[in-house]
Amino acid sequence: MQSFPKPMSAKEEEECIKRYQVGDRSARELLIEKNLRLVAYIVKKYNTSDRELEDLISIGTIGLIKGVDSFDGSKNIRLATYCARCIENEILMNIRTEKKTSRNVYLYDSIGSDKEGNEINLIDVIEYEDEDIVEKITQDERIKRLDDKIKEVLSGREQDIIRKRYGIGGFKIKTQREIAAEYGISRSYISRIEKSALLKLRKSYENDCL
Repeated sequence: MQSFPKPMSAKEEEECIKRYQVGDRSARELLIEKNLRLVAYIVKKYNTSDRELEDLISIGTIGLIKGVDSFDGSKNIRLATYCARCIENEILMNIRTEKKTSRNVYLYDSIGSDKEGNEINLIDVIEYEDEDIVEKITQDERIKRLDDKIKEVLSGREQDIIRKRYGIGGFKIKTQREIAAEYGISRSYISRIEKSALLKLRKSYENDCL
């Protein structure tokens, strides 16, 4: 992988963001340049024999640019954290368009089937903890963000079903049939509720970078 510029310190980044927000275009270019390492970091997990590394970096860079241009410093979130989501979104949208998602796991993709033959989907939300940009993926933050999204966009019943289906929030993972028995409704109805809830969550994540 090519060499990328070292990231800015938190103070340097803050000053650069302020300059850009008052119209300094050179500050915008610097923010993009100094965050290219973030693109490379995220791209690593998508690099397969089917796709050229440079293509993925180009796609991720588009997401980075969108992130820098739409970043709102007043929302108490680091630029790297926000841009990481935008980079991820850009890559996912491109892969979906080309229908090459079979080797990757995303919110709305199948990761297999349960013992009843029902398709299982998994929400793959990545949150980044940045030390000199991004050094590690923090599982606790991923779960916290997912939990917040569930509360934000789902109804009470949808929340309960999703938490039980995927073991979120301390629940034991249950099959659609087991949940259907609890509610006294059909398994197919539980399946429809589950799919609708996952779609709501997916759209909410995609809208984060719009």
